[in-house]
Amino acid sequence: MLHVESAKYQSEYKIIVTFNDGSSHLVDFEKTIFGDSRAIVSALRDLNVFKDFSIKNHTISWANGLDFAPEFIKDCSIKALNETV
Repeated sequence: MLHVESAKYQSEYKIIVTFNDGSSHLVDFEKTIFGDSRAIVSALRDLNVFKDFSIKNHTISWANGLDFAPEFIKDCSIKALNETV
């Protein structure tokens, strides 16, 4: 089962996420946040709210109670940081 091990804010709506499979990814949540009109998701459009996250239950969780499955987070990846090309 995939788990988020760590997460560090990068810039804009991007977070560097390390998973328990040893991979690290630059994840961009911008399309998700601006493409979803539900209040719990659209609240993250405020960067101060977006930056207020922690790791809970093996995933990224925001102060407003929102979290995403680790598999979804990995799917939002725009760049694998530890893969060789």
